[in-house]
Amino acid sequence: MRRDDAARGDPTRRAFAKYGSTVALGGLLAGCVGGGDADPESPDGGAADSDSSDGGESAESETDADDGSYTASISPMGEVAFESPPETVFTRLTHHAGMAFALGRGNDVTALHAPDYYDGLWNQFVERLPGVSLDWSGRYSSWQPDKEKLYGLDSDVHLADPAWITRQDAWDRADVDEIAENVSPWFGNSLSDRRQEPADEWADGYQYYGLWEQFEIVAEAFRERERYEALAGVRDDLLSTIEGGLPPEEERPTAIMIAAADIESIYAYTLSNPGFLTSHTRPLGPRDAFEGSVESGTVVDFETILEADPDVILYLGGMEPGTDMAGRRAAFEDDPVGSEVTAVQNDRIHPQGARYQGPVLNLFQLEMTAKQLYPETFGEWPRYEEGPYPEIPDGERLFDRQRVADVINGEV
Repeated sequence: MRRDDAARGDPTRRAFAKYGSTVALGGLLAGCVGGGDADPESPDGGAADSDSSDGGESAESETDADDGSYTASISPMGEVAFESPPETVFTRLTHHAGMAFALGRGNDVTALHAPDYYDGLWNQFVERLPGVSLDWSGRYSSWQPDKEKLYGLDSDVHLADPAWITRQDAWDRADVDEIAENVSPWFGNSLSDRRQEPADEWADGYQYYGLWEQFEIVAEAFRERERYEALAGVRDDLLSTIEGGLPPEEERPTAIMIAAADIESIYAYTLSNPGFLTSHTRPLGPRDAFEGSVESGTVVDFETILEADPDVILYLGGMEPGTDMAGRRAAFEDDPVGSEVTAVQNDRIHPQGARYQGPVLNLFQLEMTAKQLYPETFGEWPRYEEGPYPEIPDGERLFDRQRVADVINGEV
């Protein structure tokens, strides 16, 4: 859609600007949130295991039998009406891009944060899905999106949370509302990442979702209920396997998750706090080596890590192709303090992928983290240094790769 066409008020071809109970139309796309300026994955930048929410919009959609239009609901937008299922998809954070990928629209993503970085990282896992391909390279980098660029991309849906978008200095209520009216609607939720408090004007009715709860809602917006149910079945089986194999809490290892672009700035991340960022560690129930004394994003040093003395260190971003895992381990091993940490002495520094994970990455990360924490129960995790997700022998896999690949490819 050309910018001047939209300015004349021509209706969007994909969706109506119809929003429901969460906010009134005039106050639809406004507000800003705390803690949203830093890159959520970059190092500088106790809930139930079921990945449950505090409530929220229904995942069910309603269809108008006359013209094929339908509605789907998600906080903070409320009810959104679509003329037809979206094909091209704007995203900002990769949990949303990962949802589009799971629904067979990975290559239809028009924008995401750090596209080349996440293209490389995601493809480390896609390598193990037979017949599945993904290419996010060269997409528009949308961490600080430009409004005119969104007109140019002309995406069928903006799978992003307007409460995060309007935190950017270049955006206000009118700008986001304009895009929803003239290009396509917003349909996403990001403050559920760590249950962030919304700005005051969003606080009334803002709902939090688990990763898979939001995926179910997004699947309804894309008219992809079957794909969602098939993948949710894979996850249910995986969680059942994990739950059946967990030792008593007092016998579980202590662990920490860290990230570091250089060893001088080590950032620690929590493992079990509410929010979908811990949807791959919370179900596994490791004991927090910091015992709650370190908040997510806190800079720590070797002395602090040694004081906590974890049995396992999970290294965020270690699966990214440009990460030197051997060098990261060596930095601990060569330091007189770091080398004393139990996890270092027992060679239990393991790579992780991303916290802003879609459902498919979540399956892989549940499997890999289960093996990293409980090798005696779920099988050894290979000593990873580089390359794609390791080829796990058939009998030691915790979920069916072929089934996941079939669903992504539309063979439900």
